[in-house]
Amino acid sequence: MPFTHDAYIWQRQWTPALRESVAASRDLVHAWRVLLAQVARDGRLQAFAPDREALAASGRPVVLVVRIDGRLDRFDGDALRERIAQLARQWPGAAGIEIDYDCPTARLPAYTAFLAQLKPALGDTPLSITALPTWLGSPALDGLLAVPDASVVQVHAVQAPQAGLFDPAVAAGWVRRFASHTRKPFRVALPTYASRVSWNADGSLLAVESEKAALAGGAGASELYAAPGTVLGFVRELQAARVPHLEGIVWFRLPTADDSRAWSLATWRGVVAGHLDDAPLRLRLRDAGDGARDVVLENTAGTDATAPLRVDLPAGCALADGIDGYRLAKAGATLSLVTTQARPVPSHATRAIGWARCSAGTLTTMTLPGIPVS
Repeated sequence: MPFTHDAYIWQRQWTPALRESVAASRDLVHAWRVLLAQVARDGRLQAFAPDREALAASGRPVVLVVRIDGRLDRFDGDALRERIAQLARQWPGAAGIEIDYDCPTARLPAYTAFLAQLKPALGDTPLSITALPTWLGSPALDGLLAVPDASVVQVHAVQAPQAGLFDPAVAAGWVRRFASHTRKPFRVALPTYASRVSWNADGSLLAVESEKAALAGGAGASELYAAPGTVLGFVRELQAARVPHLEGIVWFRLPTADDSRAWSLATWRGVVAGHLDDAPLRLRLRDAGDGARDVVLENTAGTDATAPLRVDLPAGCALADGIDGYRLAKAGATLSLVTTQARPVPSHATRAIGWARCSAGTLTTMTLPGIPVS
């Protein structure tokens, strides 16, 4: 049987764009996993207000997610258990409660005890948890996974930023190992987003911007991007391998028109449906007046395109500079625009990455060759 696909709705505020994405995606989604509350680092719980009407209109089941800050090593288990059970009672008919806690590995036995007490407090409401590959070496993992009814293993953004956002080969190994530790159904969480990583002058990590901008400066930055084609290939491999107990995918997070760090909705739909409307990026030199040309990347495809780290300008261009994260580089007579912040180019969109002054007759449109990207 084909995988079913769930999607995380992680937004705290329900905007018109989010409601539109929910309505437009109900034909693809098996269930929504909706952020309902978050326990902050200081132990305080903040509840959110998902749009019940929009969720009900979609006709899809709703799993309510309670996120516990991973930096919170210890918490009042009795008080939190009662608060979660109270929230669950406010959502009769919910398809489940999910606990998202990036628990330190050493705390897995205590986390297991908390879940064992929480499960009966939820009555007939199923309990699921998110799980980390870093737990795979713990002898406590099997006992932990035996408590909830299901789990979701996250295989993105769990390594150091230097390793990138998503590595399909590493992720495949994690999934196989995870399956050997559970006899319950599980899903794999995959990314639909990009992250901007900023570094200090000494090379240490300054900030990671994913859901919202941190407005970090720093001595340097790079853009980590989960390329749609790479993720689609990974899903196909999982589908073919049929790992025991693996039921499907959970996408983090549902794309919306106002989410600048997620795939477009059309791109995500293409990945879920198993077909991407790909086309090579094109470079255009657009007349900017006064002898100058805008250097523009053009994506004619129906899905997002990964932007190149380097673009070589035509031979007739003798003067140029970059913008929007690109800078000028020279190699002999060749001028290039290079970047470490290669944000994707949305479907049917153009992006100016620089300007140039070029001689008459210079080629004004060219298809970019395949260029390695981050």
